[in-house]
Amino acid sequence: MPRPTSVYRCQQCGFATPKPGTCPDCRRTTGELVPLVEERAAPAPSGRRGAIAAGTRPMPLTDVVMERGDRTLTGIGELDRVLGGGLVRGSLILIGGDPGIGKSTLVLDAARRLAQMTPPVLYVTAEESAAQVKMRADRLGIRGDGLLLWAESDLSAVQAELDAVKPRVLIVDSIQTVFLPALESAPGSVAQVRECGARLMTLAKGRSIATFLVGHVTKDGALAGPRVLEHLVDTVLYFEGEQHHAYRVLRAVKNRFGSTNEIGVFEMATSGLVEVPNPSGFFLAERPADAPGSVVVSALEGTRPLLLELQALVTRASFGTPRRTVLGADYNRVCLLLAVLEKRAGLPIGSQDVFVNVAGGGKVVEPAADLGIIIAAASSYLERPVAPDVLVLGEVGLTGEVRAVNGVDVRLRAAAQLGFKSAIVPRSNVEGALPLSVKGVATVSDALAALLG
Repeated sequence: MPRPTSVYRCQQCGFATPKPGTCPDCRRTTGELVPLVEERAAPAPSGRRGAIAAGTRPMPLTDVVMERGDRTLTGIGELDRVLGGGLVRGSLILIGGDPGIGKSTLVLDAARRLAQMTPPVLYVTAEESAAQVKMRADRLGIRGDGLLLWAESDLSAVQAELDAVKPRVLIVDSIQTVFLPALESAPGSVAQVRECGARLMTLAKGRSIATFLVGHVTKDGALAGPRVLEHLVDTVLYFEGEQHHAYRVLRAVKNRFGSTNEIGVFEMATSGLVEVPNPSGFFLAERPADAPGSVVVSALEGTRPLLLELQALVTRASFGTPRRTVLGADYNRVCLLLAVLEKRAGLPIGSQDVFVNVAGGGKVVEPAADLGIIIAAASSYLERPVAPDVLVLGEVGLTGEVRAVNGVDVRLRAAAQLGFKSAIVPRSNVEGALPLSVKGVATVSDALAALLG
């Protein structure tokens, strides 16, 4: 059956059909009449893909040998941590984040360091002019040794130039602004992003070129373009950070070569991004002394423990319905924990306004911070401060029991390095030699009695 010369595709959800009209999926879900855009079919691929496939043969898994040097350190320790120990040859990495968060700054700094170790590195800027990138490089103090800069948005021209340049690393900034002339749709459309991503994936695997793609995000924070783009790439990194805070967090949501639980922390300075090797000290730098409602908890991000300050403010409600405001934690879980505090510990906070915040713009979502939230709220209500050198850990159930958490030894060791003297942990976690003086508690009432009398 002959291949159709064109298809009609929805630019929002990617629905495709050979007939023109409106998108039935968008009409069912949102009620909107989204017109379908005509896309001409791409020409048949060249023999390159077939040559790559013909050069490989099936072999037993035990015969597959990992060559030495398959990973290259980028020179940025936080980036290497998130990537799983370095950059893998032939990998395709997608970095997304809000506008102005520092994506281009991060990849330009990585390109400079990689160009010193494994030149040449080709930086294709399809969004900015070469002069704009040069201005950023001068501000960051980046020299051009081994780093090639090219302002080009035609991906077919980039592919043709790879034979002459032979780069070890390729950076495309951004995937939404490059295009293939064979497709008549505009750059950034579903068809262009999908086909350009597939073409770059073929180039990365076939030529063993480690490739970075910078991607735009939607207003909801998700990567723009079709979902198939995230399935094509090997690693998806999100560069996150609050607009009014200096810190930035690099987080992996997909990684075929390492863990997706690791994070990298950076600080945005005048000279660019600066690595933060000790994020706990960064988040606790301005913690007030002897302030009611302040508790330190430990959140485990992969293998890295982060010490964060939880703040709670409990005050008399000004109106009939008490308010519950939560920043940096899960709202529903905080409401659940406040109900446990009132029911199991007898504190009448149901008529109080409660405000919970993770200081410094941090985020904590794991259950190990449950006991810290409860202690912070009780401390604020009773106007009794928690000792500043105490760490609080524990998951709390609906019956008021304090459940065990994982990684207690790692969390306590990180707290000891920052000068903490003791910790309140679940009773079932008190076993063996621990780096801090710990007190095990079985219920919320035991924890309140131990910390607040």
